Order: sequence, then structure tokens, then C-alpha cells
Amino acid sequence: MNISLSSDFADAVPEMAVSWEAVPVAEPELLALNEPLAKELGLDPSRLRADDLPFLVSGRGVAQAYAGHQFGGYSPRLGDGRALLLGELTDADGRLRDLHLKGSGRTPFARGGDGLAAVGPMLREYLISEAMYALGIPTTRALAVVSTGHVVQREEPLAGAVLARVAASHLRVGSFQYARNTGDLDLLRRLADHAIARHHPGSTYLELFAQVVAAQASLVARWMLVGFIHGVMNTDNMTISGETIDYGPCAFMEAYDPTTKYSSIDHRGRYAYGNQPIIAEWNLARLAEALLPLFAENEDEAVSLALATLRTFDAHFEETWIGGMRAKLGVSGDVKPLLQDLLALMHENHVDFTSFFHLLGKAARGDAEPARSLFLDLAAVDAWLARWRELGPDAEAMDRANPVYVPRNHLVEEALAAGADGDMGPFDRLLKAVTSPFGERPGLEYFADPAPRDFSATYRTYCGT
Repeated sequence: MNISLSSDFADAVPEMAVSWEAVPVAEPELLALNEPLAKELGLDPSRLRADDLPFLVSGRGVAQAYAGHQFGGYSPRLGDGRALLLGELTDADGRLRDLHLKGSGRTPFARGGDGLAAVGPMLREYLISEAMYALGIPTTRALAVVSTGHVVQREEPLAGAVLARVAASHLRVGSFQYARNTGDLDLLRRLADHAIARHHPGSTYLELFAQVVAAQASLVARWMLVGFIHGVMNTDNMTISGETIDYGPCAFMEAYDPTTKYSSIDHRGRYAYGNQPIIAEWNLARLAEALLPLFAENEDEAVSLALATLRTFDAHFEETWIGGMRAKLGVSGDVKPLLQDLLALMHENHVDFTSFFHLLGKAARGDAEPARSLFLDLAAVDAWLARWRELGPDAEAMDRANPVYVPRNHLVEEALAAGADGDMGPFDRLLKAVTSPFGERPGLEYFADPAPRDFSATYRTYCGT
């Protein structure tokens, strides 16, 4: 394939880039190809399906070094244990994008792992990242999933796969923690200069931090507006670009409950749905600590500047959250009292988050029964609906804000299990539904229905490593 990849990251901070080659794949088989994204990148989908398929699973790149707080505990050396940054390419709009492989074999950062990935987790990242993109949420994107023919040994033998991923960049909070931990101020400065050139040209170091705070506050609010739970918000999984990254133990909330968590390793609920803003701000404080020497020569002054910037998080989050909720409710003005009462009612009545807001659009058109029927306490919901109607909700605005189809957890598991067994039909059908999430479509009722309650009560997600 005639494609030019640059090495901007490796050139800027060679100390954080280990040159490495992907494990050879003798017989790659394409499972999923994102043709619209391929065209955005200036790639020919027909060639990727045929002669250039090895391009999606092989090659020499760099494993990136980074550190991170994982469930609150600091690890000074993490890095790409099973991934490679092949390089950067310029897309059709002139934007620089990372091309990255996941599951491409062990690197020096593998820490005892085999560096491989199984079909199921790679299809999960493809499916959910494309659903997030369709929902208008900033995200890394999947270009392709390719089966390798390798056997990946987990609790049982699994079919291996490689994910080709595209991102604005793979710079993380953990990247800056790693650079700061080396004690090399020049390395930290070069990394920050690279991030500024890539994402916010012309900014100062403090302005870079302010931009990341704003982007991450908005991102987490957008997650919560659709009921998304990341599941593993470690600092190495928080990007400088403000894109969602690493779809391991992620899931979409069913019945509204701020304590909802699905991750098998999140024993204390650190990354539960309602904790996500708190954790995002905590992670950003770790970024501030890493960047302190660049804010000011005097440490007290640097801390003061960092704290003042970090305190803007709440306002940025609130702006996106309340603005998004106004759209979901189809009303303007002060919606906080109305919203607080609604969420309390939804929690008490175990109401499905996605279904309610979708069906509320029907109530705005005069048919309240579908939304009303989700509640046990009918008197309470009737009183709430009466208050809401007085504000004159805009049904069309609600339709644009409230998805009908999200990657329901039971449907995701069904699609991944079939895909791992060689049947891509359920995956393709679910992908088609969730990548056009707004507005009901005949024949897709199955994809809008909540999971059976016994499924949701026991559902757990795993890292997939």
C-alpha cells in the first residue's frame, strides 16, 4: 500500500518509544473493516480487503512508554505491552492521526503477558467505539479487526485477533507521569511541546492543562448522558486529546443507579457510573502534578496556578451535563430540580435509563403511557410528568438527544460469542443498529429492548487481556 507514515512521537521523545515489530501473521482473515474511516484516512477499502490486508496486522512501529495510577496505586512503568504505534498519517482533512495496532505481540512492556488479544475483546472495542462515535462522543476509532490464526491461551484457548485503531493521539496522563518520574525536565518539556503542537498549537503549558481539563470534563459528562461506564479510568486510560480510549470492562447502564459497576476487577466501585466525574478530576490532579515544573519556576506559584485551573473542572462538567439534560428533556431554563426528582424516581423504581428518555419523546407528543409504564409508583411519575409538560418540551430536540439503540450488554455478549465462533451475523446486525442510534426503525425492536433483569443482576465485564 502506498501510504506515508510519519514518526512524530518517536522523533519528539525517543526515550519513550521502543522500536519493535509486530508478531508475523501468516494467514490474516478480515473480520470487520470500517470502510468510512478507511476513506477518511485516504485508504482504499477494496485494497485493504485484498492485497493490503497484512498492512492492518503487521509492521514495525514503536511501543510507547507510560506510567499510571491503576485503581489508585501508582505503577511507574506500564507502556504498550501488546500494542504498537505504527506511525502518524495525514487524513483527507489534513489532520494528523495515529495508526495503532492492539494485540500485535509482546513488547518490552509486556510484564509477563503474551502480548496477544482474542477475537471477542477486539470486536468489543470496534463495536462500542463506533457506537460512541455515532452518539457524538469523542473516541478513538477502530479501523479493522483481523483474526490471526493464533491461539490465545486464557482460561480456555481462544482465537487470536489484532485491532487496528486510529486516534488523534495516544498521549495519556500516564505519559506525562512517566516523563516526570524520570526526573528529566527536558524530556517532560519536549513531551508537552509535542502535545501542544499536536492538539493545541500556540498554547502555553498552563493553557494545555486547561484544555485537557475542559475536554475531559465534557467527555465524562457526555458518557454519563448516555449511561456509559468506562470501567477502568486509570490515568493511563485518560487521553490528552479528550478521546475515549481502551474499551475493556466498559458497559452501558441498564436501570438507573449511580452505584452501577460491571467490571469484574472494580471490587469497591471506584469507577462506578456516578463516581466518574470525581475520578476524572482526580486523574487530572495527577496530570497537574506531572506538569508543575512547566507552570512556574516557583513551586508554590505553580501549585496555585494548577489548582485554579483544576477548579474549572466542575463548571465545564456542569455545562455539558446540564446542557445535555436540557436536550434530553426537551426543555430550557433551570432544570436541576426537575432532573434531581426524576433521577431519584428512576433509581427508586429501577427504570431503564435509555428506554425512559427515548419513550419520554413519545410523551412529548401526547402518549405518556409507554414512559409511565416503566414506573411502579404511578402517582409520583404522573406528578413529575405534569411538571415537565408545563415547560413545553420539544419532541424533535429530544429525538436528536436520546438514542433508541445503544450497545445493550446482553446483545454485545451475544454478538461477541457468535463472532468468536466464526458467525459475524449478530455482530454486523448490532453494529448497524448502534451506528444509527437515533430514531426508531422498523424491525429493530430487538435492539431497543433492555436485558432481562436476571442478566443485568449478574453481568460482569472483563479486561480482555
